[in-house]
Amino acid sequence: MSSEQTQSYLAFDLGASTSRAVLGTLEKGRLEMSELHRFTTPVLEIGDHLFWELEVMGAELQTGLEQGKLAAPELRSLSVDSWAVDYVSLDASGAPIRNPHCYRDPRTAGVMQRAFEVVPAHEIYRATGIQFLPFNTLYQLLAEAQNEGYGGAAHQLPIADYFNYRFSGRRAVEVSMASTTQMMDVNTKDWSGPLMEKFGLDTSAWPEIVPSGTRLGATLQDPGVEVVASCSHDTGSAVAAAPAVGPGENWAFISCGTWSLMGVERRTPLLTDAAREAGFTNEAGLDGTIRFLKNLTGLWVLQECMREWRTSSRIDWSDLEREARAELRKDAHARGDTLVDLEDDRFLPRGPMEHRIHAYCREHGLGKLECRGDIVLAILASIAASYRRTLAELERVTGTTYGRIHLFGGGSQNAMLCELTAAACRCEVVAGPVEATAMGNLLIQARTMGDLPDSMSIRDISAASSRLKVYLPDSG
Repeated sequence: MSSEQTQSYLAFDLGASTSRAVLGTLEKGRLEMSELHRFTTPVLEIGDHLFWELEVMGAELQTGLEQGKLAAPELRSLSVDSWAVDYVSLDASGAPIRNPHCYRDPRTAGVMQRAFEVVPAHEIYRATGIQFLPFNTLYQLLAEAQNEGYGGAAHQLPIADYFNYRFSGRRAVEVSMASTTQMMDVNTKDWSGPLMEKFGLDTSAWPEIVPSGTRLGATLQDPGVEVVASCSHDTGSAVAAAPAVGPGENWAFISCGTWSLMGVERRTPLLTDAAREAGFTNEAGLDGTIRFLKNLTGLWVLQECMREWRTSSRIDWSDLEREARAELRKDAHARGDTLVDLEDDRFLPRGPMEHRIHAYCREHGLGKLECRGDIVLAILASIAASYRRTLAELERVTGTTYGRIHLFGGGSQNAMLCELTAAACRCEVVAGPVEATAMGNLLIQARTMGDLPDSMSIRDISAASSRLKVYLPDSG
């Protein structure tokens, strides 16, 4: 592409709490991004069950496309990314049968353990390389098979790939998303027929797996706009945009939002017993890479506390940070000595998080958290402590030392978390870009459309387009 040309692309970044349409404009080796449309990702609570409200989401995406065309009449392409594991069941005509379940729905309780009676855990891991989480697509499908009211699905598509299908008319599952289902063969990058058949799952319901950056065809609404399967899994898009371009030490990454995904990028999967026992996953990434990482609780517990506190007072993050820093100043060396295991199952569902934190502290003989600032500090310190443990596990399992962490996503705006992470991990933390997922989505589109400037990679442009902040471990 000539460095003088300007091209525009549209990323739909669907999050478990908030979703956006982001316009990206590429010019002279820099990407400018602007949010055109934002909406709360609609969740339906019916009895004890949680669903995603599919048609509302579809209407919001259509609004985003209309605004994208208004802002950039010569729009080149679009792509949808989302969280992993949830899926849409379609009938023979390609229409949704029902609203998809949310991964926090309780229907999968106990299903993973029963699955191990059919296929042992080590065999599942050897085939797929994927971390064992109770809401993985595999266990959601097994839970669905136990429900007599379900069935009749001719096709299945993950959330992001479903909306790419709605835009393009082509059913396909992008490889980064397929890998997270725990049904894709980690070596062949195709569905693991033998594994799925042992569980009685219909392999024909799942369409072809395509590489990241596949052109799916023109949008049904506008033949001038191409639909691209970038990295459908949001973490895949975010890691693709990690601004790791300079020489130096080996680096690890943390994609921090509602969840934290901490790991390293590899060329080959790591399927050892040590990797499985430590809870690491091997997810497919851009250009045949492997994201060797662990899923950790991110800002979810804090987000739920804030949601609860906002029912009785008007607060924003700056208020809470001020209160937490006041508590930290009382004992700077402690850096928040009340550490909570945020991976405890009690913290997974929606609900009264402050109550659960107090209960955890009582049960484990921890100090009483006296105020909101104490609670915020405990949560952030606990997140940083989970990063420290995971970094040590990464180094042990891979046999490599990592001197730098690239921390991107919404959590990179949280200066206090970045400071605590640098101190806990005793290494440099490079924070940013905040919008790593949207940036990766957009730049994969640009590369697919042949628009990247000569000699510049996605990561080169990410680094040139981002405001990065470096946090160093303190000397104390």
